Amino acid sequence: MSSPIRVRFAPSPTGPLHIGGVRTALYNYLLARQTGGKFLLRIEDTDQARFVPGAEQYILDSLAWLGIMPDEGVGVGGPHEPYRQSERKDLYKSYADQLLDEGKAYYAFDTSEELDVIRAQYESQGSAFQYNALTRVKLRNSLVLTANEVKELLDLNTPYVLRLKVPAKGEIRFQDSIRDWVHVHTSSIDDKVLMKSDGMPTYHLANVVDDHIMEITHVIRGEEWLPSAPLHILLYQAFGWKAPQFAHLPLLLKPEGNGKLSKRDADLGGFPVFPLEWVDPTTGAISKGFKQEGYLPEATLNFLAFLGWNPGTEQELFSLEELVSAFSLERINKAGAKFDVKKAQWFNEQYLKKSDVSQLAMEFLPNLEIIQAEAFVKLFLDRITFPQDLQSLVDEFYLFPASYDEAVIASKWNAEAKQGLDLILQNLSTCNDRWTSEQIKECIHQTLESVGIKMGKVMQILRVALSGKGAGPDLMISMELWGRESVFERLKLAMGNFPVL
Repeated sequence: MSSPIRVRFAPSPTGPLHIGGVRTALYNYLLARQTGGKFLLRIEDTDQARFVPGAEQYILDSLAWLGIMPDEGVGVGGPHEPYRQSERKDLYKSYADQLLDEGKAYYAFDTSEELDVIRAQYESQGSAFQYNALTRVKLRNSLVLTANEVKELLDLNTPYVLRLKVPAKGEIRFQDSIRDWVHVHTSSIDDKVLMKSDGMPTYHLANVVDDHIMEITHVIRGEEWLPSAPLHILLYQAFGWKAPQFAHLPLLLKPEGNGKLSKRDADLGGFPVFPLEWVDPTTGAISKGFKQEGYLPEATLNFLAFLGWNPGTEQELFSLEELVSAFSLERINKAGAKFDVKKAQWFNEQYLKKSDVSQLAMEFLPNLEIIQAEAFVKLFLDRITFPQDLQSLVDEFYLFPASYDEAVIASKWNAEAKQGLDLILQNLSTCNDRWTSEQIKECIHQTLESVGIKMGKVMQILRVALSGKGAGPDLMISMELWGRESVFERLKLAMGNFPVL
């Protein structure tokens, strides 16, 4: 019997969570839910120099808004606490010491300045420096120094790092769920630092140790980590552990497709790349968030799911439960996915149409009576992309026309249409007492029928007379919301501005 699937989302608290990271979290969540497995949240904060206050809470808030909360991890707890890497420092040291004792890692005492000099020498000769099997024998490390020299340096508290001793000859092979077999020769891998001079582990060591201890079976992460995967395989081999199944997701590309999506692209394009609004704690600069821009969480999830994955059918709208059922790693593409903002807006429009009318009315039209607010929501729901558009449409709705659609007037304004508008103006005040869309429509129909004028000959010019536009939301409901007196005033104003026949 195979082990239950365990996946993790492991962001660093270095600022707002990029939408690409949210997609990674979503795919991990979907696989866990589909298989009855567990979804973990681990905060990888070993790089304390890049730590940003508030970033961890931002991650938790983002996942909560989208409804993809972890089963274990930061904010939840679980059997492998703590889930912040900064709180697991002593644990990593014991594993680093194990590699040292087994001759699979070594002390390196080279200073940054010394390495900078060596890099400059290599660059002057047109090549790039790597700390590897060829160069390490000429540098200041425990592979070259005597045991007494190493002991003396350690006794003097000389700064050092621990490096992995990468085999000089060998091949790393692993099968990625998305990219199939990956082959890398060890000569292309440098002796990565495992422990820094401050005693904190690097991402590589902490990541592998934590994934093993937390029993992670599948590592689903961004394509940018693919070059690190062979190194991680080497670490698993060095410890004698079974590596998890890797799946490296395609990049999110700019809307035009040429290059990786960045915050700058979002700023220039006027769209968000963060799930929630972010206020920089140092500068106070504000970055847009999907939530504050008016995207619904369901629409955001649906949009993100399709950035690199497809269900193999024509279906586009998926609830979270439907995504769980349909998702598979095998249907994720290798190629980068264009961040199509218009498609994100389309998803939002579809989910708005499914939204609760009363909830939208109360939240976005709070200054109106609930019945009237709900009527406006129903009137405009097919015409909005974001819920906050409702208020501006209501404000615009009550404005009297400043101009009239000239194309409609040229084609529809004639003696018959004028007769129809004159009769409507006369009869709407007397043909009924109730001012409802149904009664208004019936009154107009009876008025025109009594003189043999078809509704189609008058309705578009009536719309232009009342709103100034040749198209718009349901005209009868609009007339009900304008009110009887406003409709009369609009008709009189239009009749005075239309060409004389």
